[in-house]
Amino acid sequence: MEKDQKFSAKLVEVLRKAKIIGVRSGTEHRYTGVWVVVVGNRVFARSWSDNPTGWFRAFKKEPNGTVQVEKIEIPVKAKLVRSARIRDSVTAAFAEKYNTKGSLKWVEGFREPQRVVTTVEFMPK
Repeated sequence: MEKDQKFSAKLVEVLRKAKIIGVRSGTEHRYTGVWVVVVGNRVFARSWSDNPTGWFRAFKKEPNGTVQVEKIEIPVKAKLVRSARIRDSVTAAFAEKYNTKGSLKWVEGFREPQRVVTTVEFMPK
């Protein structure tokens, strides 16, 4: 994968509007529904937990996988986000996008330190 490889503008817009996307590490792991945000045309997700059988741990073990949105499957590589500045931007993006009363509990939970460190960026392969 080239460093400057990016999702198309059209796909970024689809991901920006999507409330939930499917993510799958490798080819064997099942799709799991996750919230997605776009920050500066980059695509991010955050896991609620670092469960040994969850999607976040699966991507740590095998960073190549697929995201699914609107019946489109996109080959991706997941990269753990280490930058506090980017993680803060992702946190703010979750609060802006998922702003309903029912979402508030989850958005607030995504601010907790053990969840902030489960932020990944999806990049096209």
